[in-house]
Amino acid sequence: MKTTRRWQGWCMAGVALGLASLAGCQTYHVSGMTLPSGHYLQHPPQYFVPSPAFPLSKELASMEAQEALAARPAPAGALPPQVPPQTPPPPAGPAVLPPPAGAP
Repeated sequence: MKTTRRWQGWCMAGVALGLASLAGCQTYHVSGMTLPSGHYLQHPPQYFVPSPAFPLSKELASMEAQEALAARPAPAGALPPQVPPQTPPPPAGPAVLPPPAGAP
């Protein structure tokens, strides 16, 4: 029983060593530099979609729709928008009077 387990262990180690040697190393260590292999040139180039000038496209569409709605002329016979009358601001508080001229 022990010999079978030992034999299986050596077999598994041999298979692992064989797979490791077949995988190989994808880099080369030359003069202190780690350089890639030449296989990276065989991959097709990747395409990245250019990002839009304004990244918030939904917000931009909403702002443009509001701007177009505001720039549209009013229909004939429509009343201008009513603006509520402005109320004057309340006084800032009690006024400070200068002291009388004859006071020490």
